[in-house]
Amino acid sequence: MAAPIIRVGNTDKEVSKDLCQFVIDKATSSIQERGTFTVGVSGGSLVKYLCNGLPSSKTDWTKWRIFFCDERHVPYDNSECTYTLYKTGLVDKVGMPPENIFPINPDLSVEDAAVDYEKKIRLVFPETDIPRFDLLLLGMGPDGHTCSLFPGHQLLEEKTRIISPIKGKADIVQRVLEGKEEVLLPAARVRPTNGDVIWYLDKGAASKLKNI
Repeated sequence: MAAPIIRVGNTDKEVSKDLCQFVIDKATSSIQERGTFTVGVSGGSLVKYLCNGLPSSKTDWTKWRIFFCDERHVPYDNSECTYTLYKTGLVDKVGMPPENIFPINPDLSVEDAAVDYEKKIRLVFPETDIPRFDLLLLGMGPDGHTCSLFPGHQLLEEKTRIISPIKGKADIVQRVLEGKEEVLLPAARVRPTNGDVIWYLDKGAASKLKNI
C-alpha cells in the first residue's frame, strides 16, 4: 500500500487552487484516455473549494459525470442538500448538461433511495462488479469519519482523495495519518487498490503532523 501524499496550503485560496488544478488535470487525462471523467464528491467545505475554483477552469464539461460519495436525505430545496449546492454553484455556472450530475431521489425512503442510486451508478459502470471512479473526493469529520462511515462501522476501502481544510481537525488529522490506533479510524481505512491517496490540508489542519 502506497503511503498517503500530503499537500499543505498556507491559505484557503492556496488549498482551493491546488486541489482544483489536481481535479482538472485528472479530468483531462481521464477524458483523453477513456472519453469521460467520473468523479464522486462530498459536501461540507469541499463544496466551497470546488465551486469557487472550478468554474473558471478549462475542461470539456460535457464529459464529466458527477456522483455523490455521501448526501443528506433531504428535498432539493433544503439548504443542506449537497446536490443543489453543486448544481447552482458549478453545473449551472459552466453549462454542464444537467443529466451529467446524479442526485439521490429524496422522494423515496432511505433504503429505496440507496437501491435506486446504485442502479444509477450501474448505468454508467455497466461492465464492472465494483465501479471504479476516476476520482473520489471525501471530507473528514472531527471524529475521523468519512463518507458517512463512522468509527466502528464496517468500511470499504476505496481509491480516493481527501480534503480537510479545518484547523480544528489538527488532532484527528494527526491520529489518522501518524497515529498507532489499534482499530483504525474510518478515514485511515481509505486505501488505494490501484492509485494514490492524497490529502489536501491547510496549514492549521497539518499543524500537528510530525513527518512532513
